[in-house]
Amino acid sequence: MAWAGGSSYLLVVGLLVGGAPRASGTVHGVGALLAVSLLGGVVRRVPLLALAMALCGSTAVVVGTPGSVHESLAPSYQGQFLSYLAVDLVLGFIVGTCARRASTVAVAVSAAVQLLVIGGFAHGDSLTVNAVIALLAMAASCMAALLSRERREHAVALRAQEVAEAVTAERLRIARELHDMVAHSIGIIAIQAGVGNRVIQTQPAEARAALHAIEATSRETLAGLRRTLVSLRRADQDATTSRQAPLVPTPGLAEVERLAAATADAGIRVDVRCSGEQRPVPADIDLSAYRIVQEALTNVVRHAGARYCRVAIDYGDEELSVEVVDDGRGATENGSPHGFGIIGMRERVGLLGGHLSTGSRPAGGFRVAARLPLPAPVGVTGENR
Repeated sequence: MAWAGGSSYLLVVGLLVGGAPRASGTVHGVGALLAVSLLGGVVRRVPLLALAMALCGSTAVVVGTPGSVHESLAPSYQGQFLSYLAVDLVLGFIVGTCARRASTVAVAVSAAVQLLVIGGFAHGDSLTVNAVIALLAMAASCMAALLSRERREHAVALRAQEVAEAVTAERLRIARELHDMVAHSIGIIAIQAGVGNRVIQTQPAEARAALHAIEATSRETLAGLRRTLVSLRRADQDATTSRQAPLVPTPGLAEVERLAAATADAGIRVDVRCSGEQRPVPADIDLSAYRIVQEALTNVVRHAGARYCRVAIDYGDEELSVEVVDDGRGATENGSPHGFGIIGMRERVGLLGGHLSTGSRPAGGFRVAARLPLPAPVGVTGENR
């Protein structure tokens, strides 16, 4: 199809030169400009060849028109240099899409051919005017192409930046999920393993209970890891995962009691208190609140040396408040000993537009408090109006 268009262009140029010898130069120029549309396929595939064809065709219109050599100053032929606007269109495409070296060569060849032809077939004031117009037309075409090229490159760079930011955000999300899920379980396992090791000779029943807790916690952690890994592969394996068993639901505040029971198995009494109207909250808020409680309890087990911990959940009208308080040693002299846990909690709260406060209490122990804004219930805005 592209080569058919190129052949048609050469045919049309031949008709302009030989079929309408007495037409004005303007008619020939406009005809050549319209005929360049036939080179669309060649321009996309072989742009430099299309430029060569456009140069040959436009030059043929100027040179091959009968009487143009001897009557180059006659009014009927003053517009025949308009045919080079077709060359400028192809030149703009090359500058905007091809490599800079090829663009430079194309501009140099096009400028040399046009100026040589104009110099040979225009005289006096007409020579200066046509040369200036040709240079301005080439400059305008090249500038428009460069602006278009820069706009495309900028759009590509923005898309690449957005992709990089999305990948980074997803990596942080996965890191938070794995940390919050695994750190809590490993803390419980470590405590229970220590208990079992100390009493295995003197209190076999206590040792068996510790081993049972380790087994249950390990199975739960493996299930959570499997759920996370399957969710990561779901996008590429929709057909496969659709045939698998349903995944375990994402944890939420409804499982805080189970979380407290697991922590109690590690020797820390946990008191869970809920206030306000308990109701379903958005999934991202529900998961984040659960992970904050989980991470706070993990820190209590691993770092606080506490015997008692209180979890308070308040369902407010505009925000969900979560507070975890223990009676342990609090923060160390160098600050919070909780590593990436506090960082992960701050990231979760920040993504939801909430507020997190952590620190030692004057009366002893450590406090973690998070406030997560809740969306307005449907119909509230209309009722207030």
